[in-house]
Amino acid sequence: MNKPFTIGITGGSGSGKTFFLQGLSTLFKPEDICLISQDNYYKPRDQQPIDENGIKNFDLPVSIDREAFVNDLVKLKAGQSVIKKEYTFNNPAAEPHLLEFKSAPIIIVEGLFVQYFEEIAREIDLKIFIEAKDHVKLGRRIKRDQVERGYDIDDVLYRYQFHVMPIYESQIEPLKHFADLVIPNNSNFIRALAVLASFLKSKIEVAN
Repeated sequence: MNKPFTIGITGGSGSGKTFFLQGLSTLFKPEDICLISQDNYYKPRDQQPIDENGIKNFDLPVSIDREAFVNDLVKLKAGQSVIKKEYTFNNPAAEPHLLEFKSAPIIIVEGLFVQYFEEIAREIDLKIFIEAKDHVKLGRRIKRDQVERGYDIDDVLYRYQFHVMPIYESQIEPLKHFADLVIPNNSNFIRALAVLASFLKSKIEVAN
């Protein structure tokens, strides 16, 4: 197999990175694309940093097992498969699944820090930054954290104000200026998705 073409997608929490990937994956055969998310590389809860009010902060670079993340990415780029246990955050009702990632002509990694971590950024061929207005991101964050991760509204708002926004403004937003492609996602990204899919399909055709 030829060397996979690797894309790194980042952006603020609630910008729509995961939704963008889901839309992209529907346009390809399963064997043509591999999606790997930073969400499954958080360190265990008891290893997460705690702020001055005793609240665990999942929005710092040290929250991520970056060594495991880059090691699995390198394996995928070398044509190997990866088995990873799903990370379920704070939701006791969620039963973690065992996830299998198979190498493919197109590998996409997404997450807050995929372009921030230099060792991962070096493995990326195309850097994409997805942005959205703050109020849009907050609305999406509230919906996600309440439904999927079991946080109440006060907890969500606290984390957004004291964890999410400070790290976004200081370490994530500046990455936009080094991205190859910036995609606004305040309402939809249908045209951008179509353009990117067309480009990636041309890569697959060349690989085959």
